[in-house]
Amino acid sequence: MGTLMTTEASAPTSAPTSAPLAAGPRRPSLSAGVRPLVDALVGQADALRVAVSTGPLGCRIVDAGVAVPGGLEAGRRVAEICLGGLGTVTLVPSTRFSPWGTLVSVSTTDPVLACLGSQYAGWSLAAGDFFALGSGPGRAVAAVEELYGELGFREESADTTLVLETSVVPPEAVVAEIATRSNVAPERITLILTPTSSLAGTVQIVARVLEVALHKAHAVHFPLEHIIDGIGSAPVAPPSPDFLTAMGRTNDAVLYGGDVQLYVRGTAEAAQDLAKRLPSSASRDYGRPFAEVFGGYGCDFYKVDPLLFSPARVTVTAVEHGVSFTAGGFDPVLIARSFGA
Repeated sequence: MGTLMTTEASAPTSAPTSAPLAAGPRRPSLSAGVRPLVDALVGQADALRVAVSTGPLGCRIVDAGVAVPGGLEAGRRVAEICLGGLGTVTLVPSTRFSPWGTLVSVSTTDPVLACLGSQYAGWSLAAGDFFALGSGPGRAVAAVEELYGELGFREESADTTLVLETSVVPPEAVVAEIATRSNVAPERITLILTPTSSLAGTVQIVARVLEVALHKAHAVHFPLEHIIDGIGSAPVAPPSPDFLTAMGRTNDAVLYGGDVQLYVRGTAEAAQDLAKRLPSSASRDYGRPFAEVFGGYGCDFYKVDPLLFSPARVTVTAVEHGVSFTAGGFDPVLIARSFGA
């Protein structure tokens, strides 16, 4: 694990351009949207208990929980960076899962672009023993995933930001790959590290509650252009120093405690069908803590039913007809078991 040194380096300010791949209205720039958020995170590093250093090839490393404590507020801010500056993440009190009295609430101005185009952990980065999934606006700059062809969107930018779910500083080879794929100089790359077992990591993972609903809607072939808005919430899971326990708790927060409402165009029948198919209860693996499910498959992520990754309860509103459909439900008993009550 690398030693991180605090520095006052600031992000470059070159203006990016959004380059839609399909005809239609000009889309907002994710890179421009997060720049002030990243600058604020770096500028308040001491207060937020994060550390900023120069990493491999001169990239900027923001440690939000590897060698420093980080915290809930750092995680909230990182979650908004993951959303490409198009979303708001708040911590709100709730008695829904007492004694776990706080929810992460997420809303966006463009759920498809914010959640799938930025927040989704879709970029696999590996070199030697290192592996991490990349989230954030840097994905749209590299656009290595087929998803960007479907979204009709990619960006060009002189700087780029990625959030990595890792407890290890990435090696030089990973930074070089990001620079090459993004056509960005290494010293203009910002990598924010959020270990799953950290407080910041816990918040930014649970804040994906809306994203997993969008991802599943895409998986069941609902037209993404029909999704016009959405909001979601899920309980803040207590962290654990054990990786498997921490991963299980953050997943369970969404699978058994997540609540999402989507606003869609189209027929009432299509909205009703989407509501039935979206909740985690539609999966064959539903009903057990995620750590138990994962362990039962020999810790092989790809053997887990992909339809499990979705919120516990989903409401879909057909805005052109004024009707809403709700499916799924919460499991506070399983939440308490998973969270260690």
